[in-house]
Amino acid sequence: MSGSLIVVLTALDVEYEAVREKLDGPRLHRHPQGTRFEVGRLVDGRCRIALGLVGKGNQSAAVLAERAIAEFAPTALLFVGVAGALHTHIALGDVVVATHVYAFHGGTSEDDGFKSRPRVWEVSHGADQIARHVARGSSWAGDPRAHRRTPEVHFGPIAAGEVVLNSTVSSHARWIQRNYNDALAIEMEGAGVAQAAHLNRALPVVVVRGVSDRADGTKETTDREQWQARAVANAAAFTTALAESLAAEELDRDRFDATGTTRSSEMSETIRNVAKDNARVIVQAGHVHGGVRVSGAQDSPTDPTEAIAGLTVRLQQARAAGHLDEDTYREAQAELATARETLRTTKPQDTGSVTLALKKVRGLVGDVATLAAEVASVIALVQGLT
Repeated sequence: MSGSLIVVLTALDVEYEAVREKLDGPRLHRHPQGTRFEVGRLVDGRCRIALGLVGKGNQSAAVLAERAIAEFAPTALLFVGVAGALHTHIALGDVVVATHVYAFHGGTSEDDGFKSRPRVWEVSHGADQIARHVARGSSWAGDPRAHRRTPEVHFGPIAAGEVVLNSTVSSHARWIQRNYNDALAIEMEGAGVAQAAHLNRALPVVVVRGVSDRADGTKETTDREQWQARAVANAAAFTTALAESLAAEELDRDRFDATGTTRSSEMSETIRNVAKDNARVIVQAGHVHGGVRVSGAQDSPTDPTEAIAGLTVRLQQARAAGHLDEDTYREAQAELATARETLRTTKPQDTGSVTLALKKVRGLVGDVATLAAEVASVIALVQGLT
């Protein structure tokens, strides 16, 4: 299964539920090996989320992150949860966004002590910039009148290991302070997720943590005071706002080049392939810039609504022929319905939302070359409305 969406992973049930509450009608998606995800659109948003629970620890996080990446081919991968603060200026309930993640358990034991051999993964520059832009606004935190204090967002390193740290004076705590004194927070899954993303062509990954304790021996007290639930609610709010911004960035990247001009203006030369009788042309070109138009003996529709209606029929035919499975068919039809409704109800027409829906369809049907090419031609038709 493929498509343009964002994977969000959590380790704890309380974290999972905080994100799930923000999804409109999440639908169960079963992986062949038994892993269950839920896929839904953000309430009052355009972004689609595939939500998964990985459990505690970097190892399980890495395995299930890899599984989610292979299953959904996401635009980005976000990990949301709680963490312990390692510095006193970070308040309970604040949000920490990793600029890079330390896997701090690597090392070698020698006669004169344990020597650290850490691994580190940096967040991509683009994802970091988008996260900072979201943090500069206050809308992600909701109505400030509903909070006793608007949580701050801190950017910096996060340390990820295999133990829960709840002391500032233990040998383990002193070792972290000595070797990772710039880390803002400590947790148990970020390194696994970062490694999985690194192995998949540097997929953008962002680790977002709400501070639920101070890793200082007071964890039982802060948990009793419900700081875990409050911290994860703040982290989930920031994560979903970030997901919306990442989805919008993907749409903008498809529509504009680095100079701000539309991609359709990059190439004026037209390559026309003509098919007659029962032949059918897909695309014949070394590099394709701008729109692609596919036509047979008759011209393709020039009205986007009519073209999308034609895609609906083609999806039905592809399913009947066994080219699409039932889940992919239903998801693609739902995106086409969204595109049709957006064209019908928005004045002026929201071509950005329509394009995003059609791109998701193109991702879903990518294994059916003829159908994917037809979707590409409709995307070009819609973008021509602007």
